[in-house]
Amino acid sequence: MNLIKTKEEIEKMRAGGRILATALHEVAAAVQPGITTSELNDIAEQALKKAGARPSFLGYGRGKGNSYPASLCTSINEAVVHAIPSPDIKLEAGQIIGLDLGCWYEGLCTDMAITVPVGEISVSAQKLIKITEQSLYEGLKQIKSGARLGDIGQAIQALVEANGFSVVRDLCGHGVGHAVHEDPAIPNFGRAGTGLKLEAGMTIAIEPMVNMGKARVDFLADGWTVVTSDKSLSAHFEHTVVVTEQGCEILTQ
Repeated sequence: MNLIKTKEEIEKMRAGGRILATALHEVAAAVQPGITTSELNDIAEQALKKAGARPSFLGYGRGKGNSYPASLCTSINEAVVHAIPSPDIKLEAGQIIGLDLGCWYEGLCTDMAITVPVGEISVSAQKLIKITEQSLYEGLKQIKSGARLGDIGQAIQALVEANGFSVVRDLCGHGVGHAVHEDPAIPNFGRAGTGLKLEAGMTIAIEPMVNMGKARVDFLADGWTVVTSDKSLSAHFEHTVVVTEQGCEILTQ
């Protein structure tokens, strides 16, 4: 699989990324106490369909015995990522929820995630969301042709740990475009100057997952949901970007 995308492919991903960002922000705007996570999933599906795109998570893993059964991931509180929407799960004031969505458009895939509050939340939860989002942008600042993957991970890790939080180490960012997950794997920790060298035209998804407590996570029996081992809150932000000679362009905005 060629990790370098053509100009035509990047333009398609740019269009798909705009569709994805609009859909995910529509979902986020609907977050309120009392709504079910399956209702949020419906909003995501309808927004993508209306724009001529289709969800990339629905059926992901098909053929491996446990395909993902929804279009949106709805990860509440201690759920780090990949929690499955359900009509039985109603949001409650004071929670935080990670919303992760991907889409196919014109044969190419983009990926995006945000974490939002449900009503009024604690000051500590507000800080977790703020720092996680900031860490994403600290990572993005390191991206340019010739930079190393370790530059990204080190920048994310430094900000997160300086604020007393932990970076999840069992999950990472990834290449994206021709598939939902492509090479390279992109850890949210590391040492500057190490790892794969980035090249202009690579399309990658940077996605810090940050825990209020320890970094360790557990994988639940449903085969998808990942939670913090100590039940502390977790937040997640993600953008798909294309590497350029001087930096990167965010495609999901």
